[in-house]
Amino acid sequence: MNDILIVDDERDIRELVSDILIDEGYTTRLAGNSDSAMRQMREQRPAVLILDIWLKDSLMDGIDILKFVKSNYPEVPVVIISGHGNIEIAVAAIKQGAFDFIEKPFNLDQLILVISRAAEVSNLRLENSVLRSQYSQPLELNGQSTVFKTLKGNLDKVAKSNGRVLITGQSGSGKETAARYIHGNSNRASAPMVIINCGALKAETSDAALFGTETVNKGIETGFFEKAQGGVLFFDEISALPLSTQSRVLRTLVDQYFIRVDGSEQLKIDVRIISTTARDLKHEIQAGNFREELYHRLNVVSISVPSLEDRREDIPLLAEYFLEEFNEKLNLPKRSLSKESAATLQSMNWQGNIRQLRNIIERILIMGPDHGSIEVDELPKNELRTNAKDDHLILSNSVSAMSLREARELFEREYLLTQIDRFGGNISRTARFVGMERSALHRKLKSLEIVGIKKGNG
Repeated sequence: MNDILIVDDERDIRELVSDILIDEGYTTRLAGNSDSAMRQMREQRPAVLILDIWLKDSLMDGIDILKFVKSNYPEVPVVIISGHGNIEIAVAAIKQGAFDFIEKPFNLDQLILVISRAAEVSNLRLENSVLRSQYSQPLELNGQSTVFKTLKGNLDKVAKSNGRVLITGQSGSGKETAARYIHGNSNRASAPMVIINCGALKAETSDAALFGTETVNKGIETGFFEKAQGGVLFFDEISALPLSTQSRVLRTLVDQYFIRVDGSEQLKIDVRIISTTARDLKHEIQAGNFREELYHRLNVVSISVPSLEDRREDIPLLAEYFLEEFNEKLNLPKRSLSKESAATLQSMNWQGNIRQLRNIIERILIMGPDHGSIEVDELPKNELRTNAKDDHLILSNSVSAMSLREARELFEREYLLTQIDRFGGNISRTARFVGMERSALHRKLKSLEIVGIKKGNG
């Protein structure tokens, strides 16, 4: 998008600027007063607005128009030009949100450079707006296990409040999905959710990234806090936030305002903070890597996302969801799980959690046939929990030395524990799967001295 609106009361100036920008590949529109400028802004949002401070015979001057644009079209960068420019006017314009300030008579190379930067920022803001719209609908969470229902119930309660949330859980377990669910079902759903990858922040530039910068030469560069105004600021893996920046974030949360780097204006914040961590923050505090005061500020409400190992009952449902997603969004083959492959998935190692399951399903659809059910032989063998070769169990020396009765009891015990784990402790569903009456299963568990089972519903 390269549409530039030029507002100046001097015809020669606006036509000169227009000719220069047209030669650079931009399209331009011209306005000689505030009425024309406002009308054209409403008709079509420009990529960049070039605005003269002093407008003769106009109801609004440049600062008035700047305030209106920043209030109603905050994504449009505004470049101020003035023949009466001085440092006071420049600072006033920047404080009102101007992208940059150029004094007449201006240097043509400087003008082209500033407009190029402003157009790039405008396009990035537009792309971010499109990305945010992709999450305008609440995300669908999938599961039927007891632990999942507990998680979803907690997320629904948290979504209704405006408190800060700390989401804990293993890597790949779905912490970001939980955060998006909270945002999508809250009263801030229509506002942006700005994601900060804390692991990618560098100590020397993290303050500028979070709080923005303000200089006369480069204008205002907005930071994450400012971009998230009215919405959610999401700290992904908060434990990786540079220690030097943690103090400033803490001060911002305490004072409820921040100041841009090299700036002086106090900006009130209206953001909801959601943070995630796969690490034990209390351990990080003891190690001197995380500020205890910041931990208590962030941990108003704590949500623990269960690992996939703790919700094996949900694995077939999640797998089918990914199968449909990849078919619809990536046009991969439409396939389903066989009963045997679904059961095998539930018995695999899931150290990578939901992310690992998603990757396995995608890999199978890409590398496997384009039709038919997914069978057990398509599943990755190195991720199975059992040691098997050519469908024959490899017995350890200790098992080989057992009597048949002892080995059978050991097998029954491990088999039943695996199935109970698979169904999240739900005895009724376990009994149906293994082909036993519920009362008979209880007797078998008692005879095998399997006690203390965490029972699910049923």
